[in-house]
Amino acid sequence: MNLGIVCGAFHREHVESMLEYARDEAASKNWEVADVVWVPGSMEAPLALERMLQREDIDGAVALGIIERGQTDHGLVMGQSVTRAIIELQIAHNKPIGLGIIGPGAEPEHIVARLEPHARAAVGAVAAMVE
Repeated sequence: MNLGIVCGAFHREHVESMLEYARDEAASKNWEVADVVWVPGSMEAPLALERMLQREDIDGAVALGIIERGQTDHGLVMGQSVTRAIIELQIAHNKPIGLGIIGPGAEPEHIVARLEPHARAAVGAVAAMVE
């Protein structure tokens, strides 16, 4: 099975760690990471996922990123919008998407502890939905 991964570059150093955890989890489930696409941030992930899921060689995808708590509700609105778009893409393409986006509202001191579990759970969700 082939997995596509969309990574938000806004917190690139942390998301690179998430990508490595996701690759490791995919390998443990006998999935091939067929494509990795970097986008500026989580808001751009749905478009990249749409393009990726149109491909016949992609069986499922994962979105990785971080939406930190800000001083306004911008992150909350963005997180809800991105999540809704991802749900709609799953239904439209009949392919699972693992949501590995930490937040919205993540505090900087809580991010590192969530990198591995969020990345692995996102890949695990895709694998479970295909099986």
